[in-house]
Parts: sequence; structure tokens; C-alpha cells
Amino acid sequence: MRVHEQTALARANCCDVRCVPLHSTPGFSLIELLIVLALLIVLSTMYFGFSSPSHQHNEQKDCGQNLQKLFLALEIYANDSAGKFPQTAGAKTSEEPLDLLVPRYTADTAIFICPGSKDSPLPPGESLTKHKISYAYYMGRRSGGTPSALMSDTQINTESKSADEQVFSTTGKPPGNNHHKYGGNILFSDGHVELSSTQASFSLVFTQGVVLLNSKP
Repeated sequence: MRVHEQTALARANCCDVRCVPLHSTPGFSLIELLIVLALLIVLSTMYFGFSSPSHQHNEQKDCGQNLQKLFLALEIYANDSAGKFPQTAGAKTSEEPLDLLVPRYTADTAIFICPGSKDSPLPPGESLTKHKISYAYYMGRRSGGTPSALMSDTQINTESKSADEQVFSTTGKPPGNNHHKYGGNILFSDGHVELSSTQASFSLVFTQGVVLLNSKP
């Protein structure tokens, strides 16, 4: 068989099986792969990053556990103080009365920092008045009776609030942004913790003799 006949036959066979040249298979270029990788990083950051709802939801759980640990110290203090929770005359911030808990009633100062906030860790057993904590405190409460708000994540202000009034940041900016713009925890005087949205999910009105103290700005 002549050479040109062999070539023609080979071409005919190629057409019959619809063969495609090896190098014509489509694939991703390096630039396309880098773009896909960048998109995955952005999406992961949005979903799992510090200010993401999923991240803050987990931090809210840890924050609630901190408040329950603080309640144990507060309750022991009240038992030693005729039922009164910590009070300091003329206090302007929550660090002042809550400093009465350290170190006798708790030396674990880590629980005064909300894990959802960007507040700096506290040295163990050191006075709170030298530092900033993450929580607001309703000074003037007593142990027992009808459960009332006792502590919370730092609020937008120190005013009494009815249900549906704003209590935490709606923008993710301070004040009241321990959990970005996803609400915060409220500790009640019977030891239970409830999660509230940025608008109060329940009444936070306080009576005469009770003042709300935020932490240092």
C-alpha cells in the first residue's frame, strides 16, 4: 500500500471513532485556579470569620457560660453579705463593684472577658479596676425574689429598657458590640442566662435603687 493511501486510511479511521487530539482537552489555567481559590477564601471568611453569624453564635454560648460562672461568685458573695450583690458607693463603671469578687470569690479573671469581644485578657487575680471587662452590671440587686437582670454583655447605654427597645449594637460598632451586631446575653438574678437580639427580647426595666453600669469605654 502506498504511503498516501495509508495516510488517507488513517484519517478515515480517526473520523470513524471521532478521535480528538490529545492536547485539545479543556482544563483550568493557573489564573483560573487562583481566582477560584480566592473566592473560596472570601466565602470561608464570611461564614467562619470573627464577625460572621456562625462564629458569634459559638462565642455567645461561651459568653453565657462565663456569666453563669460569675453568678456562682456573685451568689457566694451575697450569702456573705445579707443577700446583697456587690455594691460600691458612687461607682461609675461595672469594674468597681465587681472588683469586690476578686480574688476572694473568684481568682479566675478570664471569665470577666467575653470571648466574642476584642477585650484584652486580664491577669489572674488582679484588681478589675486597673483593667476593662466586657460586662454590664445592674448594681443594687439582691439575691432571691423575682428573677431580674443582673449582668449582661456591655449595652449601648445605661438606661432602663422596655421590651423591643435597643439594647445592643445594630452595626457591629461600639458600644454594645461584644457579639458584633448579633445581640448578647443577659444573666438573671436566679442564675439563668437568656440570649437577646439587638432589641430587648424582654423587659430590662429596673426599679429605684438599681443602676446599670457599663464597663469602661
